[in-house]
Amino acid sequence: MEKFVVTIARGYGSGGRTIGQMLAEILKIKSYDTEILKMASEESGINEALFGEADEKLKNPLMRYTKGIYKGRIITPDKEDYVSDANLFNLQANVVKRLADQESCVIIGRCADYILKDYKNVLRVYVHAPLESCVETLVSMSSLTPKEAEKRILKIDKNRAYYYKHYTGRDWDNAGNYDLCLNSQDLGFEKCVEVIKDVLKIRFS
Repeated sequence: MEKFVVTIARGYGSGGRTIGQMLAEILKIKSYDTEILKMASEESGINEALFGEADEKLKNPLMRYTKGIYKGRIITPDKEDYVSDANLFNLQANVVKRLADQESCVIIGRCADYILKDYKNVLRVYVHAPLESCVETLVSMSSLTPKEAEKRILKIDKNRAYYYKHYTGRDWDNAGNYDLCLNSQDLGFEKCVEVIKDVLKIRFS
């Protein structure tokens, strides 16, 4: 199989992150999630905490009504906007593109499907599940009540949707953005992994 990248966008509580990690383990490649923040920090010299504060959410609510669509330009350290949210995104995007150029891997979140939209060797996956399933998953993994879990899921998914819209101009949950959309409740995690593997073989063998 030629070099490839699987990007995974995921609803909170759908298990998309776990599915991506399982896939990477089976294929004996690396998966990248928050590691991208650390790599961007190390390469730029900007404190990793700043990347974390802006991770998949808009710090300023007014940004919901504007578009800072990613164009690939990195702001240089001598400019005042070097540590702006827009440039933090640009620096992460630079890491995503470098990883795609260098190795086969799984990239979770970070608008990677859009950042790599011009790459031919990318399989773009969206993992989702009904709200009640996501609530059940989150409750089983935390001390949250079902009501608290639902509130958190809705908040995080809303933040991800605003973030994605701001930087890509697209709707995060639009199936047209992806090559493959999987309902993890109906399929289960292992079957989701198998489906992605099968599509990879068809696309890149």
